[in-house]
Amino acid sequence: MQTISVLIGIVCAVLLVPGLIPLLGWTLWATLFGALIGIIFGAFPKRKIGLTINLAVALIAALRLFLGGGVI
Repeated sequence: MQTISVLIGIVCAVLLVPGLIPLLGWTLWATLFGALIGIIFGAFPKRKIGLTINLAVALIAALRLFLGGGVI
């Protein structure tokens, strides 16, 4: 489960980068959803690196969505 969480976190981090560009904020919704799934998978293993990656990605995506009004 740790490997799955880390892989989800890396994929979501890659998707996060284009979402920071104006008018591509819609990708942040998919990134946020994927990061939440990664958080669920990362909560169970002993090592929490996947949880940490996914929490960081989810925090950045949620902050960007908040600042853009949820759309942009």
